[in-house]
Amino acid sequence: MGASNSSGKLLNPHVAEKSIHEFTVKDNQGRDVDLKCYKGKILLIINVASQCGLTETNYSELTELYDKYRQKGFEVLAFPSNQFGNQEPGSNEQIKEFACSRYKAEFPIFDKIDVNGPNQAPLYKYLKASKGGILGALCDNIKWNFAKFLIDRDGTVIERFSPTTSPLKLEKQIKKLLGV
Repeated sequence: MGASNSSGKLLNPHVAEKSIHEFTVKDNQGRDVDLKCYKGKILLIINVASQCGLTETNYSELTELYDKYRQKGFEVLAFPSNQFGNQEPGSNEQIKEFACSRYKAEFPIFDKIDVNGPNQAPLYKYLKASKGGILGALCDNIKWNFAKFLIDRDGTVIERFSPTTSPLKLEKQIKKLLGV
């Protein structure tokens, strides 16, 4: 049986970090962001792309959820990735401009990263190890743009959702975690 954290949740024995709060990532201007700044918040971490067939629905619904619940402690953390069909080819500046002007996205959009492979971001290695794919360890890789991870206030990965899962379908779980 694996170790557990203070809340009694089982931890993956293959993951050194016990919380997303132990990671530092880069913002879209290349500055370090310590994810400890999100302690106490409910997070939806998502890999995004500007030129994907799922872009319209996801960005629109993410913006709707963020606008509705951010004052209650909900954050969307968007990580652009160009690993799927080269559907996020722009610079960090272009990506942010696209999301902000077209979808009025006000949630944080971070540095473009790899979510799979030898250059994958350490945060995504942790997320995938915490909540593998539907078919287990052999299918842990992110399959496409807009894979989603729901994180509780302690930084624990609660659930992983497929790219085709509508963000609005997560509203009930987000509300439950927020206590609203």
